[in-house]
Amino acid sequence: MCGIVGVAGTSSVNQWLYDALLVLQHRGQDAAGIVTCERGKLHMRKDSGLVRDVFNTRHMLRLLGTMGIGHVRYPTAGASSSAEAQPFYVNSPYGIVLAHNGNLTNAEDLKRDVLVDDLRHINTQSDSEILLNVFAHELQIQNKLRLDEQDIFSAVEGVHRRCRGGYAVVAMIPSVGMIGFRDPHGIRPVVYGQRQIATGTEYMIASESVALDTCGFQLIADLAPGEAVFIDVDGKLSTKQCAPQPVLSPCIFEFVYFARPDSIIDNISVHKSRSRMGKKLAAKIKRAWPNHDIDVVIPVPDTSRTAALQLANQLGIPYAEGFIKNRYIGRTFIMPGQTVRKKSVRQKLNPIDLEFRKKNVLLVDDSIVRGTTSQQIIQMARDAGAKKVYLASAAPPVRYPNVYGIDMPAASELIAHGRTEREIEQALGCDRLIFQDLNDLIEAVQKKNKSLVDRFDTSVFDGVYITGDVTADYLSALEQARSDSVRQSALAPPNTDANVIDLHNSV
Repeated sequence: MCGIVGVAGTSSVNQWLYDALLVLQHRGQDAAGIVTCERGKLHMRKDSGLVRDVFNTRHMLRLLGTMGIGHVRYPTAGASSSAEAQPFYVNSPYGIVLAHNGNLTNAEDLKRDVLVDDLRHINTQSDSEILLNVFAHELQIQNKLRLDEQDIFSAVEGVHRRCRGGYAVVAMIPSVGMIGFRDPHGIRPVVYGQRQIATGTEYMIASESVALDTCGFQLIADLAPGEAVFIDVDGKLSTKQCAPQPVLSPCIFEFVYFARPDSIIDNISVHKSRSRMGKKLAAKIKRAWPNHDIDVVIPVPDTSRTAALQLANQLGIPYAEGFIKNRYIGRTFIMPGQTVRKKSVRQKLNPIDLEFRKKNVLLVDDSIVRGTTSQQIIQMARDAGAKKVYLASAAPPVRYPNVYGIDMPAASELIAHGRTEREIEQALGCDRLIFQDLNDLIEAVQKKNKSLVDRFDTSVFDGVYITGDVTADYLSALEQARSDSVRQSALAPPNTDANVIDLHNSV
């Protein structure tokens, strides 16, 4: 998962890009980057690490210009390297900078085609660089010195014809403008908005609406699946549907876990969705376990709080905050290496004994992926004095890998893969385990928007991949690429000597 942002303005954009990346930090903590454009000249800064660590005053002073794009990344292929930090740049044609959130399922075929047919070299393992070169080739074959919006949209149509998978993209071409587009299934989110300032109208494209909110931009719309938006250097905005048969199929895991609760995705409130997940889960407990003996409901912070509070209210049971979270520890299910992961869970959460002592505790989590975190949290609750420890998940069992941009573990490392719910319960060590039903989850997310969403990507729960091109061989290769042993061997030390790169005049 990654976060993207682009600003086409009439004033300096470096601060707005930085501020937007800060609020999109939850989408990736591996690397960050910004590229700005000043009178046709590009300036870049990117490196491994958090936004606040990658950029300091001297970097910001060099990121000049009234147009720019930014990116926060975590790796979708297991490796962590500053060489794959985005945005990516290619000088031919025109000079194009691109940032990408998602994953191409036909990346290997495209990589061969880009080399053999397009005569372009790929320098990293990132499918984002492949996508950039596909877009660049689609622009180049038009053989025009000056581009207009129709040329841009024709190139996006070419990308949709060739690329499969989930992708949300923001790109920038010096002296031409800024482009945003979304895959024909709308799997990954992207929105755009505007604001009026003294010097004119400015536009922002971002992964989530919260980036617009915090920077003072008013949301115009989500990009529809297959749609592209183009803002030229004169500030003219144009949109066009660039896919022949778009089907809105957003990733439901965005609403369960990844997106910030204060975001609106495809006209659906993430916060309200999670609230309804809690209500649905409470209703299941009433049906399946009417004589429960739960004394207190305690969320596993942070994402599950909204669902846990509604669940407690619906059941008429006290709600309590039982864990204190260290906010300087990243998300654990994307960390490489089981030993590191186990250690980080203990560093991340600490129980408040008084909330657990001599009580039957229902822990509520947003989802259960590897189970590593859940096992340790259950044991923490017992060590804190709980009589019984129950666990409820606001999502169904995660049984299959994600192929559209979320770096979930290999299938064999998912605790629910190949196990019944009873077997998962035993493996976790809780006294009772309750999962959300998939139909209830879908209803919770699309409550008042059934006419807006054609279907959701629920592949991590049911193994149905909506792009229709995910084969057994592809999943087998993914299994090997995402195993913990591969992740550990692929880890590279961060490049601590990276400096701002002026793409037209290196310093």
